Amino acid sequence: LRQKQYKYYLNKLLSFENDGGGGLVQWLEMQEVFDIRNGYTPSKAKAEYWEGGNIPWFRMEDIRTNGRMLSDSIQHITKQAVKGKLFPANSIIVATTATIGEHALITVDCLANQQFTFLTKKQTVGNKLNMKFFYYYMFIVDEWCKEHVNSSSFASVDMAAFRKLKIPIPPLEEQERIVGILDKFDELVSDISLGIPAEIQMRKKQYEYYRDKLLRFEE
Repeated sequence: LRQKQYKYYLNKLLSFENDGGGGLVQWLEMQEVFDIRNGYTPSKAKAEYWEGGNIPWFRMEDIRTNGRMLSDSIQHITKQAVKGKLFPANSIIVATTATIGEHALITVDCLANQQFTFLTKKQTVGNKLNMKFFYYYMFIVDEWCKEHVNSSSFASVDMAAFRKLKIPIPPLEEQERIVGILDKFDELVSDISLGIPAEIQMRKKQYEYYRDKLLRFEE
């Protein structure tokens, strides 16, 4: 009974209008919304790139250890290690090689290794896109990445297709509504993390189901 009640209220909470965004959802290619660039690893042979560094340099270990909202990294580099500019705060990193389909929202200027592709919002997009909304939408993009891998001995996402992947840009008010709901869901998942394992697993599956349902717009 409790499970049915839970599903019922989640359905009520997350129900969209039939047009899923007031009929105003704009669909744009990734490359129209983001500057898309790869991370890199500074030479390990040069101690001056690493010793005493304070610039965050992210790896998959950071996501596995500290989650998907990151403000600092386990390893750091120095200014000498930086080629050009740092990637700006509020960029998304997504793994497009090796362990494909993992992402995080980075809240500081930083670098990451070559396993990650950076998505940095173009200036022309401005406040049309809430990056926290896109952080949640990236769970859907992660699955797309896993299904679009180049067939070779070295697993990597089809980046030509990735750049042309169309993503929804609902009205900003709708994005903020979705973020508010999913933030509460995240809190719920955290709150139940002390429960029994079977209950935790069930709740997480429900969360993922409704999160994906909430974020799927019909093009």
